[in-house]
Amino acid sequence: MQAATSSVRATAIPSVTDALRAVESVLLSRGQRTARRNAWTSVLEDRRRAKDRTDAQHVLEAVATRTS
Repeated sequence: MQAATSSVRATAIPSVTDALRAVESVLLSRGQRTARRNAWTSVLEDRRRAKDRTDAQHVLEAVATRTS
């Protein structure tokens, strides 16, 4: 007896990010999407700069305690 074969289709399950982008494209105009993405990019850049400032402050404090 021969085993039954069936075709299996591999379909990608959309990620949460993909789903949110799809909803965003329906609800927001192109200009609003661009503005939102630019704002988020600015937030991420501000966080990176704040981390860099904190790291630099720790280095300066460490050097100051060694020299005193």
